[in-house]
Amino acid sequence: MRALQYISARTVNPVDIDPTAPGTGQVQIRVAYAGLCGTDLHIFHGDMDARVAHPLVFGHEMSGVITAVGPDVDGWMPGDRVTVMPLDWDGTCPACLAGNEHICQNLDFIGIDSPGALQELWNVPAATLVRLPEELTLRAGALVEPVAVAVHDVRRSELAAGDTAVVIGGGPIGVLIASVARNEGADVVVIEPDAGRRATIDGLGFRTLDPLATDQAEWVQEWTRGAGADVVFEVSGAAAAVRGMTALAKVRGTIVVVAIHPQPREVDLQRVFWRELRLLGARVYQRRDFETAVELLTAGAIPADTLITDVVPLERTGDAFTALEAGQALKLLVAVGGDQ
Repeated sequence: MRALQYISARTVNPVDIDPTAPGTGQVQIRVAYAGLCGTDLHIFHGDMDARVAHPLVFGHEMSGVITAVGPDVDGWMPGDRVTVMPLDWDGTCPACLAGNEHICQNLDFIGIDSPGALQELWNVPAATLVRLPEELTLRAGALVEPVAVAVHDVRRSELAAGDTAVVIGGGPIGVLIASVARNEGADVVVIEPDAGRRATIDGLGFRTLDPLATDQAEWVQEWTRGAGADVVFEVSGAAAAVRGMTALAKVRGTIVVVAIHPQPREVDLQRVFWRELRLLGARVYQRRDFETAVELLTAGAIPADTLITDVVPLERTGDAFTALEAGQALKLLVAVGGDQ
């Protein structure tokens, strides 16, 4: 079967590997589509070489169809349409015992710490499966994982209908957070310096702001009648955004750090103190976030067709990374099992 392996920085190779039968508690999935995200780009750049295996079949956003079921698996059968919540926790660490299995202290993030979805046949624990309804296309189903990220971020913020929300960063996750927040009844603005991305986001009916042309803190103050935003989501990963995010939140407002920052950042803690701000981290998701993501995509609340910029064959995954680097795409899918 065909698979894509990460070899070293900026080197990924399509290869033929022998499939294996699913083991106890596992199912085998014929992968239809795999999405590429910022974490995959970090892998491609070699930034995660201290963590990932060499070579590694990576990828964790996907959709597909079960082809085989291993021993001791109940409730699943060949032909079932699924996606995967790619978290395998130990169940014994303090985080797990406190009910926070999704951020297990010994977490195996499948597709990063172990083989992932960029292969035609993929064996995964049955416990990671999430069912896809027939009315949801497999293309849209490949977006469930990133939508679940956004659902988790918004849920962590405790955003309520009628709240004002600022999303800093108009990449795929930023647009998804904006979409989920709007679905919750919030008034949303997306701060994004790239004109092309702003045009796309404007087309989805969101208000956008160019931070290079406008004083964003002054604009948000005017927008909120001097109060500041109820919730601010930092999704850009930029140092300047972190320095400025505290100026956008209201008294006792909430700031949710979504982006993965590669190094410590300067934060205006005086502002955090003065306004009694709440600063939260939000990482990955829980099963209920996946289930909500499936519901939102099925209902059409997420603009899947607009977000999917292109679908490429497995052999062109390297080109897809180049497009992501250039900021030319929101969400790129790899047609692992052939475009369907």
